Amino acid sequence: MTTRVIIVDDQAMVRAGFAALLAAQSDIDVVGEAPDGAQGVELSRRTRPDVVLMDVRMPEMDGLEAARRILAPPPGGGDTAPGGHRPRVLMLTTFDVDDYVYEALRAGASGFLLKDAPPADLISAVRVVASGDALLAPSVTRRLIADFARQRPAGRGRPALRLKALTERETEVLTLVARGRSNAEIASTLVLAEQTVKTHVSRVLTKLGLRDRAQAVVLAYESGLVTPGE
Repeated sequence: MTTRVIIVDDQAMVRAGFAALLAAQSDIDVVGEAPDGAQGVELSRRTRPDVVLMDVRMPEMDGLEAARRILAPPPGGGDTAPGGHRPRVLMLTTFDVDDYVYEALRAGASGFLLKDAPPADLISAVRVVASGDALLAPSVTRRLIADFARQRPAGRGRPALRLKALTERETEVLTLVARGRSNAEIASTLVLAEQTVKTHVSRVLTKLGLRDRAQAVVLAYESGLVTPGE
């Protein structure tokens, strides 16, 4: 399977560099580039990529608004509805802590990557996100979520109520996911088979109506299940 990618960034040299790097991979196909968020949204709807590399700060329309529009559930239908294609969005940023990135994760983005990350990290990030996982490995991602969660009241209202749908074991798994643990680490901590952990994670996402682990982490912080500094 080839992963179809578009690159949305206002810097032509960044787009060209990323495109050349990714196109050199046998399993990645760069199907388009756009210089701002508005054109990125249109390009995504036209080319239906698997992954969108989205710069956070751009003129005309920033990456946050573009991500919201690309990831918004289609009215009255699933991915087969007009405009219903919903790719994975990987945010690109120059800063390791950025308000926009947190909001993008809430909107459904699958993670973020620093623009100055090594080339191998970019290639790996595209593959990770395309596979349906979230890019949460870098410590800066967990710190970013914790920093902004700390500024918001937790444990009140709908986020906390949603967790009541989970079993005790599923709640334990979600807690460890929110702390940045991998499936293998969760399996070791809870003395479970890794496949069992994957099943629990899948059930958590389904019950809570979440796309991936990134949204699960955000919800865990906002509901008060996990607090910064634990």
